[in-house]
Amino acid sequence: MTSTFPDISITTDRLVLRPFEAEDIPALTEMMSDELVIAWTSAPHPYSTTDAREWALREAPAERTRGRGIVFAITEFLTDRLVGTVSLQHTDWRTLSAEADYVVAPWARGEGYACESVLAVAEWLFRDQKFERLEIRTPADNTAAQQVAQKIGCVSEGVLRNAWIARSRTEDGGWTEIRTDLIVWSLLPEDLDEVREQYAGGSGYASAFPDWR
Repeated sequence: MTSTFPDISITTDRLVLRPFEAEDIPALTEMMSDELVIAWTSAPHPYSTTDAREWALREAPAERTRGRGIVFAITEFLTDRLVGTVSLQHTDWRTLSAEADYVVAPWARGEGYACESVLAVAEWLFRDQKFERLEIRTPADNTAAQQVAQKIGCVSEGVLRNAWIARSRTEDGGWTEIRTDLIVWSLLPEDLDEVREQYAGGSGYASAFPDWR
């Protein structure tokens, strides 16, 4: 029998992490067509409404039902506007480990949404699902993704050389594929304890996780 994550939503002070819905498709299409998303993900390019519909309504739910991981749409608590997406993938049910991946829409960057959502997922993964390891892999030149890993308390474990294919703009305005290194980060349950202590009494982590469902 394949192990699977429960079909849930997670709430924070500002965000709701929930399964994708049909209403998210236009915003998802727009987000995945952003230049930084094109550069640092392996998503199709150009990214069409058909691609978004296929991902949101078929492929993303299948990640959970087939035991590979779980995909959350990150939405604003008050408006339900799509902020981004965070997912767990490459789940190993024997070692209780998974890899986190995250994308934030251009309009929502700089607000701490990536850190808040990944921490919420990590808290749920460790506390409720009793997992022992969360891994993040960031391309060597993707400093924004690296800052998220650092801010949530991840430990850099090393470099996978030449392990990723990114995209880069060409002089004529097109795109070309380039090889790059991946930095491997890990987060363990005890690392979250340190994050809690760091934000104790402040407005960050302590208020970000009042409840989940």
